[in-house]
Amino acid sequence: MAIGVFDSGIGGLSVHKALVDRLPAADFVYLADQANTPYGGRPGEEIVDLTRAGCERLFDAGCDLVVLACNTAASVALRRLQQTWLPGYRKALGRPVNVLGIIVPTIEAATGLPWEHEAERRGEKVEHLEVLGVFSTPATTASRVYEIEIDKRRQDVAVFSEPCPNLARMIETGADEAALKAEIAGHARALATRIGRPPDRAILGCTHYEITAELFRAALPPGTPLIHQPDATADAIERYLERHPEYRAGQSGLRRFLTTGTPGRQNGLVSTFWGGPLDFEAA
Repeated sequence: MAIGVFDSGIGGLSVHKALVDRLPAADFVYLADQANTPYGGRPGEEIVDLTRAGCERLFDAGCDLVVLACNTAASVALRRLQQTWLPGYRKALGRPVNVLGIIVPTIEAATGLPWEHEAERRGEKVEHLEVLGVFSTPATTASRVYEIEIDKRRQDVAVFSEPCPNLARMIETGADEAALKAEIAGHARALATRIGRPPDRAILGCTHYEITAELFRAALPPGTPLIHQPDATADAIERYLERHPEYRAGQSGLRRFLTTGTPGRQNGLVSTFWGGPLDFEAA
């Protein structure tokens, strides 16, 4: 069996790479829904339907566990799928399967607290308020998942999200570095203007953005810490598999890359990030 990694496009490769580095013997199948990318501007019901279809394709490919390496899918669709679709699907399939996302590990990394923790609200004055910036797709921004979930756990952290409607598509299509640098710098300025100053820390709340992490570092004040979703997700999945041996990760080191779009070699930006050429086969 295998671990499935799903994204609307190439951004999830950042999470996939961290998982492969952490679990080198495990079998992995990556699926990019490039026929429908990006998800960030789509209606919620459409995102749920597309995410469910992607999970089904990965389960059909022999995966026991699917990781939604897409903030939009995880923030909009994951809970719905876990509550209303997975129970019946497991029964029909006749084996244990599950879908996990990247939001929970990211919030745990941002707060330094376990997901189960909720802060007691005593009305005490906060002496120091830390400002956390989140760069994300419009759909993730609209969900307010980071604002809501971080506020439940930390009253000393204020979250400000900056929607980046064009950035995922630019990365997906291999835009040149100058164009990406200008786009990212513009969003960093917009976020700082809205806050009144730059954020103290930042989350790259779309897995595509991790591919251009160095450009975000250049656009933010020197030394601004970035919370890296791939590392946080790899930590969480490794712990999850230790607790749940019923989800088998395989042991042959299989690597498959599927796309609903045009199969073949991905763009040069992906090759640079991955460390070599990467070919996708038709899903």
